[in-house]
Amino acid sequence: MSVIDRVSGEEGVNDDIVLLFLDNLVWPILIVTFVAFGLLLPESFFSSRNIRFLLLSSAAIGMLALGESICLLSGHFDLSVGSIAGFSAMITGLFMAQWFPGAPGIVGIAVILLVGGAIGLMNGISVAYLGVNPFLQTLAFFIIFRGATIAASTYPITDLPESYLYIGGGEIVPGVPVAVAILFASFAVVAFVLKYQPFGLDIYAVGGNERASRESGINTKKVILSVYVLSGVFSGLGGLLFTGFLGAATPSLGENQMFPAFAAAIIGGISIFGGRGNIAGALGGVLLLGTIEAGLVMLQVQPTLIRMTNGIILLGAILLYTGIEKYRKAKLQI
Repeated sequence: MSVIDRVSGEEGVNDDIVLLFLDNLVWPILIVTFVAFGLLLPESFFSSRNIRFLLLSSAAIGMLALGESICLLSGHFDLSVGSIAGFSAMITGLFMAQWFPGAPGIVGIAVILLVGGAIGLMNGISVAYLGVNPFLQTLAFFIIFRGATIAASTYPITDLPESYLYIGGGEIVPGVPVAVAILFASFAVVAFVLKYQPFGLDIYAVGGNERASRESGINTKKVILSVYVLSGVFSGLGGLLFTGFLGAATPSLGENQMFPAFAAAIIGGISIFGGRGNIAGALGGVLLLGTIEAGLVMLQVQPTLIRMTNGIILLGAILLYTGIEKYRKAKLQI
């Protein structure tokens, strides 16, 4: 091997290491942020109670971010995840408390997932088979189901079965919430499917180049339909976790949650253009946003400033990953 080949090979390895680091940048940022708040709040932020609350409060939004991430990887997006969570939770709450009181909690769990999946199915049919622009389709459902949630009930639905609330508010063992276990298990299963199963590889392929995927024999319409159904199911699961966390299905449940779900995915490195990103990064994005919000609340920062901070973080993430994409393309052209 010549000196030039050896040097080129070493540069290629170095480039791969740099890109791997950049693709997983959310994790060192999360660690630095967590430590920084811990130093500012040494007596409370590192406590097991705070860490438990941080993870528990992140579980429901994590489900929405997971559904959003799957859509983004396919080259699409879903603006209706928060509204789906709120509507499915409210309808199921009415089902359990008023329409069929006495129904076991497992029935309510099935209903809320079916409602979320059905709405996702409608999104998928419109986008994949009717050719509706995903932005317009999911924006319309965002508005429709936000209004439908309030129309269904303007007051919280309480008196829900303990077995139904257990998923979002119970503990497997003392100190280990069921919702947190579901959060990590869901991300682990989706990560496995995306990396090792044909369906997951098809999602990346469609997101990378839908036309080329279709010409290679992938049923792109079926893939797009499937990711929207999954987004709806995970949104319904998010609604279930929100309900258990709050102890009731409220009219405001899921409101303003579309932004954090989208932001977590982008902050975690999921490409807004599709076909690239690590689903574990989206989990890191969820935990990062939860850490920042918890830290700022404990520092008694005004809620309006917290929202502004979240917007600045999202903008920074977009600029950062735009730069990473330019760096990647420049290296691939060498």
